[in-house]
Amino acid sequence: MEAYLTAGIAGFVIGALALLAISWIRNKNQQKELEQGRANAARIIEEAKKEAAAITKEAEIQGKERNVQAKLDFEKEIRETRRELQNLEKRLVSKEEGIDKRIESIEKREAEVLRREQSLKAREKNAEDKQSEYDRLAVEARQQIERVAGMTHEEAKRSIMDQMIEEAKHESAKRIRVIEEEAREEAVRKGQKIVALAIERLAGDFVAERTVTVVPLPSDDVKGRIIGREGRNIRALEAATGIDLIVDDTPESVVISGHNPIRREIAKMTLDKLLSDGRIHPGRIEEVVRKSEQELDEVIREAGQKAIFDVGVHGVHPELIKLLGRLKYRYSYAQNVLLHSIEAAFICGNMAAELGLNEKQARRAALLHDIGKAVDHEVEGSHAIIGAELARRYGESPKIVNAIAAHHEDVKAETILAPLVDAADALSGARPGARREMLETYVRRLEELERICHSFPGVEKSYAVQAGREIRIIVQHDTIGDEEAARMAREIAKKIEAEMTYPGQIKVTVIREVRSVEYAR
Repeated sequence: MEAYLTAGIAGFVIGALALLAISWIRNKNQQKELEQGRANAARIIEEAKKEAAAITKEAEIQGKERNVQAKLDFEKEIRETRRELQNLEKRLVSKEEGIDKRIESIEKREAEVLRREQSLKAREKNAEDKQSEYDRLAVEARQQIERVAGMTHEEAKRSIMDQMIEEAKHESAKRIRVIEEEAREEAVRKGQKIVALAIERLAGDFVAERTVTVVPLPSDDVKGRIIGREGRNIRALEAATGIDLIVDDTPESVVISGHNPIRREIAKMTLDKLLSDGRIHPGRIEEVVRKSEQELDEVIREAGQKAIFDVGVHGVHPELIKLLGRLKYRYSYAQNVLLHSIEAAFICGNMAAELGLNEKQARRAALLHDIGKAVDHEVEGSHAIIGAELARRYGESPKIVNAIAAHHEDVKAETILAPLVDAADALSGARPGARREMLETYVRRLEELERICHSFPGVEKSYAVQAGREIRIIVQHDTIGDEEAARMAREIAKKIEAEMTYPGQIKVTVIREVRSVEYAR
């Protein structure tokens, strides 16, 4: 037991000694490592000090270099600034010299101006003296002339002015006459050529058809059936159509009377249907009148479309086409207005083509120029103004509207289209056989023409010839001169235009004749 205990103690002691030995060895190694670390740290510190000394030295060198460079740059800038100052000083010196020269020149000019002013004052004084002398001499001369002439200065001035005015009037009248003759010759020559070509290219009827107001009857026995028992049939017919039916002793015919051509045509169509059907009584009359109105509307529309197609225009509003068709039953001086419009459209288009203008536009304006006559019995105003308003309402262009409104000079013409339409209208209405007039109206117009001519002083005789389309005036040769005769013709024409209404145009001819008679004995 003790042996075991001794052996355990011995093993414990040996283990303790081994641990002590190991601990000493570790401490020894740690001491060596510590000493070695201290040596390394000292070495690193020494190297850092050397490196810091080198960096410091290099920084000092760079600082010195920068200072040297900054000093050089500053010196260079100072030299440039000094050079600029020297240049500026030179320029200032040069400008001062220029200013001095200018001041010297201005002083010289002022001296010259002063000298000229003194010279001008002397001249002005001399001129004033001469003007005073001239005024004195002029007054003396005027007084002497007044004594010799026997009239005052104002009287002589008035006499000279009157003489000059009279001479100016005479010269202006002569000049106007020459210009008018030249313009008239050229205008007449060109106008005649254009009108002749336009008319030659138109192949129209010589005489237009006239309105029909007489309805033929198969026999006189039908008149009683038309009148009806106690006149009820004729009253129903007149009430339904708005016209007057005249049944008189005229054999086998009745007369339709009414101002509205459309209603008159409806009455004619109704009467024809009643006569062909044979049933004539108030109920049947109203039915036939309604049917005739529908048929006439279709006839009117077709007539308008045919006119549009014949003339060659397009894009016309349907209402204008209908109004155009209504002109088929409208007459002016016994000339059918629709045929007149178509004829005027062709003439206007031909003249526009000769002048190099838009032919279709000219035809369109002339075709619609009398469109106002379709409703002028329903609306107050001139048919030209009414037609222009209708054309504007239904989308026609401003040129077309102005041509319609100005074709009777109710408004001012704005384009060449208006006088062309006016000329075509006059040509269509003034050609032989186009229109007829009542005898009373014809005689009254001739008397009015002669009355206007005799209202001018110096007129000896006047004659209306060529069916009132020309007036020839014979004047007193000792009262009216050649220039005054030309002026009188112009004034008479203007007065006729202002006071009379007439188709076409009227030529005014003033005749001045001088006859010198002597007898040999």
